[in-house]
Amino acid sequence: MTRQTIRVLTLIESPTVTGPARNIIEFGKLGVVAEPDLPAVETMVVTYWRGAGESPVAAAARNAGLLVATILERRRWDTGVIPQLRRIIADYRPDILESRNIKSHFLVRMLGLHKRYPWVAWNHGYTERDWLDRAYSQLDRWSLQAAFRVVTVCRPFAETLERRGVDGRKITILHNFVKPFVPAPTEDVEGLRRSLGVQNRAVILAVGRLSSEKGHAILLQAAARLEKMNEAPDFRVVVVGDGPEQENLQRLTARLGIGQRIVMAGFQTDVRPYYCLSTLLALPSYSEGSPNVVLEAMAAGLPIAATAAGGVPEILEDGVTALMVPPGDPQAMAEVILRILRDKALASRLAAAARSCAQSKYTPQAYRRSLTGFYLATLEAASKSAAA
Repeated sequence: MTRQTIRVLTLIESPTVTGPARNIIEFGKLGVVAEPDLPAVETMVVTYWRGAGESPVAAAARNAGLLVATILERRRWDTGVIPQLRRIIADYRPDILESRNIKSHFLVRMLGLHKRYPWVAWNHGYTERDWLDRAYSQLDRWSLQAAFRVVTVCRPFAETLERRGVDGRKITILHNFVKPFVPAPTEDVEGLRRSLGVQNRAVILAVGRLSSEKGHAILLQAAARLEKMNEAPDFRVVVVGDGPEQENLQRLTARLGIGQRIVMAGFQTDVRPYYCLSTLLALPSYSEGSPNVVLEAMAAGLPIAATAAGGVPEILEDGVTALMVPPGDPQAMAEVILRILRDKALASRLAAAARSCAQSKYTPQAYRRSLTGFYLATLEAASKSAAA
């Protein structure tokens, strides 16, 4: 008999609506309606929250029409979450149990839930900034070895998982997706252009959390080199985002003497006006998975200068949809930025090819088909495993 609906319970720890949470919510909205050759997928989002009410992720999922449950916790690693988690899962009886973060991976394995449900663990890479991050990373090594399937977002992350003991046959790579770009109103864009002081100037846009692996320091060094190039037009680097490296980046800007070139715009809930006013996107990262900012810039029709970090080369093609350089090379980054700024025909070709790629390969509909197909294959494999 053809399966009509797949029930998926997904555990997510993020308190804010970051890229993974947006993907869950968007998929949940699309998947709830069956297609002629695909079953419906009912997604239940379970979040953790300290205090009254519910998390922004839970509120966003509920507003999108998804089922939501909240696990209340008093502190880090509160054992009171265990009976709540057991009860929510038992009441919902999912066909597939998903976990999206290290704590949830650990709880699923520690409680033996992977023995009762096909367990899909998602991995978005590791950022090891201190001893606590390293300890959590080692804990995850133990947890993920028991997962029925592991989903990650790029080949380098999959290779890391294999080195940590995850059976490569269990790993699936699934890139992120992007919705069609809807330009911001012209008056909003022009108002922002004036407030940033970038009228009649080339705008080099960087979007992302200000953390060391994102390589913003490399972009600042590239800007200092670009400023000294005779053929460079008048430009500004607009950095959208906040994070722990903000003060270090401000000090570096002053040390390089490029304060007049750099605009720190802070965190923005709506980045569309920034895409609309920018000349190109610069991605200077040392580490990336399947970066949403790249997909968003592609959909917006921006030419891209990017490092060949992580999964970026799996999405972008050097010389076709972007110009790419090795991570950690400010001179190379300055040179490809200058090429895009000087050669309008090249910039136009890169932008058009990137937009076409986003519209054909990385749509929400394509993601819905891929993920639903993965769920079906997972359930079939689980059924065969149980019968063996």
